[in-house]
Amino acid sequence: MSDESHNLVNRLVILGSGPAGLTAALYSARANLAPLLIEGHEPGGQLTITTEVENYPGFEHGIQGPEMMEIFRRQSERFGTRFMTGAVTAVDLRKYPFEIAVDGTMVMAEALIVATGASAKLLGIESEKRLMGYGVSACATCDGAFFKNKDALVVGGGDTAMEEATFLTRFCDKVTIVHRRETLRASKIMQERARKNPKIGFILDSAIDEIFGEPATGVSHVRLKNVVTGALSDHPTDAVFMAIGHQPNTAIFHGQLDMDEVGYLQVRPGSTYTNVEGVFAAGDVADRVYRQAVTAAGTGCMAALDAERWLEAREAHEA
Repeated sequence: MSDESHNLVNRLVILGSGPAGLTAALYSARANLAPLLIEGHEPGGQLTITTEVENYPGFEHGIQGPEMMEIFRRQSERFGTRFMTGAVTAVDLRKYPFEIAVDGTMVMAEALIVATGASAKLLGIESEKRLMGYGVSACATCDGAFFKNKDALVVGGGDTAMEEATFLTRFCDKVTIVHRRETLRASKIMQERARKNPKIGFILDSAIDEIFGEPATGVSHVRLKNVVTGALSDHPTDAVFMAIGHQPNTAIFHGQLDMDEVGYLQVRPGSTYTNVEGVFAAGDVADRVYRQAVTAAGTGCMAALDAERWLEAREAHEA
């Protein structure tokens, strides 16, 4: 992208290149808004760490996550989406046009779609990263069906962990919940549901010390550490599901956009409007419930339509 385009005021800037951002780009590009999409340093969002996607409509035989995102990208580019690689380091939504700092370069926008996504909280060990998508997952809904008649571990002690474990019992022979404390954080009803399920077991006061396996063959076992005694033990498993929460990527919007206590952006019901006129939110950044590629794409479409109509009304008012 040439330097001069940074000095122009873009009618629409989209932050994020996952399903929400790229769908918003596709719709807004077809509406001749010539959107500028800022990709971040890891283009493609969470789907780039997903090996096989089987539940996105239209891909009958499944598709690799990175390949699907590449198709999304080419489709939006075909209609005139412009791309810029870089991390957004600051935004000023009090000024108009909005100002967005991208690795030291200033980008200006008349309308802004925030589709920066959410990141699954992980343990931070090397083997977890190496085996992500090869037996390690942060989404039971996405990947549970790959482990029919197998054993799985779920890491976490909150409602999400209970939900993921209960969901996995539809496919797995045995599901073991591993939690680092003696008591679970989950609500009573979710705990009871999990404890009543004959397929679910619990290992408490324990944390994963290491995950063993290879991308070619998957996960073989984990080493658990008892946080009280320090004792180490090996536990065979075919899959490890992280259920310790998600963190929306919204730190740069603190104090400017309304968000809930976790950091998810709040939008006007039935729309993608945030509390700042001309700023819209789509995808996992505003969705703490579903967090699926198809729902992210749906709200990306909504954000593009909302932004297009908002720009049209503003221009008509100024005319």
